[in-house]
Amino acid sequence: MFRADKGLAFILQYENVAWYEEGKVRILDRRIYPLETKYVECKTHIEVSKALADMVTQSGGPYIAVNMGMVLAVYEAKNLPKDEYIEFIKKAAHTLCYSRPTTVANMIKAVERCYRTALEAAENRENAVQVVFKAAIDEANKKYQRYEKVAKYLYEKVPKEGTIMTQCFGETVIGMLMRLCKENDNNVKVICAETRPYFQGARLTASVIRDMGIDVTVITDNMPGYVMKLKNVDLFTSAADAITMDGHVVNKIGTFQMALAAHYWGIPYFTTGIPNKEHQDISSVKIEERDGEFVTQAMGVKTTMEGVKGFYPSFDITPPKLISGIVTDKGIYSPYNLNKYYE
Repeated sequence: MFRADKGLAFILQYENVAWYEEGKVRILDRRIYPLETKYVECKTHIEVSKALADMVTQSGGPYIAVNMGMVLAVYEAKNLPKDEYIEFIKKAAHTLCYSRPTTVANMIKAVERCYRTALEAAENRENAVQVVFKAAIDEANKKYQRYEKVAKYLYEKVPKEGTIMTQCFGETVIGMLMRLCKENDNNVKVICAETRPYFQGARLTASVIRDMGIDVTVITDNMPGYVMKLKNVDLFTSAADAITMDGHVVNKIGTFQMALAAHYWGIPYFTTGIPNKEHQDISSVKIEERDGEFVTQAMGVKTTMEGVKGFYPSFDITPPKLISGIVTDKGIYSPYNLNKYYE
């Protein structure tokens, strides 16, 4: 079986993102990796949905997990009468896609093939689980191959021996970019903002880069503006949870202030991802607010006095004037003319 994850870091291997096997979905718990390597085991698609809502996996992880969740839903429903099976699959797809409010449109797009394949299996369910599982792997390969193209376009903007700053966890693009740097003997340096409160930058991005043998340094979230100038950063990059057609980037909270600092210093900011036709303008995006208690602790250790409140908007919005380009699988586009991507 072809695997587009070949040669990538541990947490980018499909089995270590989300994996269906024998009536269960196993998801690597990215909330605690790399301090611990543990998996959350889900016996129903509802448990997969809860794992997604609880941030067990982040960045691109949910888009593999949602399809593995569909495989599990087919397994759960395989012995139901046809009408009940179809209704079960429809409800399961809705439950999985609506696990996180901000990324619903992307989830619906990600699960489309597995959902359609599951419905087509209604007539003959003897091999339904295997067929939908194959579709899930095919979709994972398709996703990784698409972001390999994105990484190639981004790589063109990386100077030889350059310094890159990242925000949060760009996942597959970061892995593919590091693979390109190694293949081209480009000894880049990477600086990762820690990305509180889940520390995705410190735990995930830095781990992937270190795992692939690239020089990486972690800084706290209040250092980027100063460090950009001090360390002669050549390029700031992030992925995006949503890219609206009017050129706004919705990404992990903190991206906006880093884009502001990069703009001030004249450092280009390239966002990686695919423009979302479902979001014609920024007014269609709902910014998810999570439990403020996460802000009053760090990796489970309380950092405030009892009674102190926390506030946790999980994403922020970067306007097009701060973005040098949107790096896609078809090339780099101006945030002011994203309709060209679909022409």
